[in-house]
Amino acid sequence: MRGFAFPLRWLPALLLTIGLAIGLGGCLLGPDYVRPNVPTPANFRFAASEAVDAANTPWWEQFQDPVLNDLILAALADNKDVKIAAARVDQFLGQFVTTRSALFPQVNAGFDASRQRASQRGPTPLPAGVSPVFNEFQAPLTVAWELDFFGRVRRETESARASLLASEEGRRATILSLVASVATAYINLRDLDQQLAIARATTDSRAGSVKVFQARFSGGDVSQMELAQSQSEYEASLATIPQLETQIAQQEDSLSVLLGRNPGPILRGRELTELVLPAVPAGLPSDLIERRPDLLQAEQNLVAANALIGAARALYFPQISLTGLFGSTSIEFSKLFTGPARVWSYAGSLTVPIFTAGSISGQVSQAEAQQQQALVQYQLAIQTAFQEVDDALIALQKSREQLVVQARQVDSLRTYARLARLRFEGGYTSYIEVLDAERSLFNAQLSYTQTNGLVFSSLIGLYKAMGGGWVVQAEAMTGRVMGQKAVAQVASQSGGQSGSQLANPSTSPSASPSASPSASPSANPSANPSTTSPGAEQPK
Repeated sequence: MRGFAFPLRWLPALLLTIGLAIGLGGCLLGPDYVRPNVPTPANFRFAASEAVDAANTPWWEQFQDPVLNDLILAALADNKDVKIAAARVDQFLGQFVTTRSALFPQVNAGFDASRQRASQRGPTPLPAGVSPVFNEFQAPLTVAWELDFFGRVRRETESARASLLASEEGRRATILSLVASVATAYINLRDLDQQLAIARATTDSRAGSVKVFQARFSGGDVSQMELAQSQSEYEASLATIPQLETQIAQQEDSLSVLLGRNPGPILRGRELTELVLPAVPAGLPSDLIERRPDLLQAEQNLVAANALIGAARALYFPQISLTGLFGSTSIEFSKLFTGPARVWSYAGSLTVPIFTAGSISGQVSQAEAQQQQALVQYQLAIQTAFQEVDDALIALQKSREQLVVQARQVDSLRTYARLARLRFEGGYTSYIEVLDAERSLFNAQLSYTQTNGLVFSSLIGLYKAMGGGWVVQAEAMTGRVMGQKAVAQVASQSGGQSGSQLANPSTSPSASPSASPSASPSANPSANPSTTSPGAEQPK
């Protein structure tokens, strides 16, 4: 019986098969990621009783101001921070693709042509009749592959994928902050506009009083002291106008930059008193982990740091590489691709660390310390999110209570000022009482307007703190399609629940459908001052 002769031409295919088996079935060092347990309260401390599930709707549309809607749309399209965040995602996408490529064989082709002269006095003499000057042509195909037997490259790829998803959540966090900033800036602008209108109306009224007092002083009906008091109150209200105009111009410039424009005037829509107060969003503390992109970003940073521990530990173990060369070499170009010109070689190498003077252990310690930092940052981010929601809830609740009280104060002072003027006209009191009443009314009107703006700003801050599916809807308005598809594909490749939720947060359990944004809008409390105000785990 003849012995079996193994054909050498089968060896490359055999090595490739062995490499695939080792690469796919090799062990994976390092801890697998498990979402850490963070103490979560059952409810928010200052939860609103009238809250509705509106965290997944474009809440800014509930203001019913088309100008505000257009401003937010313009900001999403042209804001520079959003563009920077999108470019950062593309950067991490490229980094992920580069890292993942190490899992596969690296194949390169080349072509070399040279003309050279061999020594005729060398240790190997040239055969007779052979010219020392000759051409050489080479067409090599090289293959190099590091077998990821201990999972170093797979852990690095896992870390790169998590960093990519973290950058995408960072982009969504930028969008969340941008929408809230534009809405808040617009509310502040309309608040300042209303304060300016009050200041101008008060100044016009006091200017009329000064003219009357000047006439009465000329007739001897009032004293010079009363005329000076009237003039002083007029100048005081007049001085507030340039202050407010400065704040308005600065607010316009700030809003222009958010819109991605050069500083300039901003188009106005409805008055502050005409805006509709959106519904108060509902939610549980446990929902924030899936709703807020900054928390998802912090978690993916933790996943990335956790994976690098395994990559560092894999350095303790051997590195196995396969190399191969296939091609042809000839001194005549016409015969370069003929059978006799064929050349090939293949080899395997194994490198084992023996002494590194603590280099590997230092890298492991560094990776473990970075993982601990990311863990604490994730826990801190969650606690900060709980604080922001509670702060926004109490600010909204107390500002609405304050607005109701200030509305009654404005009504009372308006009555007081009217009666004080009647008493002065009847000769029952001095003009000092009239000035005191009008001064108090002016200050109360300004304070009421500021508090009214604070109610809107607090509600905007609550929507920002809650997060939710509305971020995905705002994200769709940025016009970034290709980048989102690429990241979604990477997220889906990671498998498991976390990847699908990162690809589309609106599919998470916390993002349940909600009613129409205009289904239950609250009335603007400033419309009638005398009434009460209405009201995942990362895969291995």
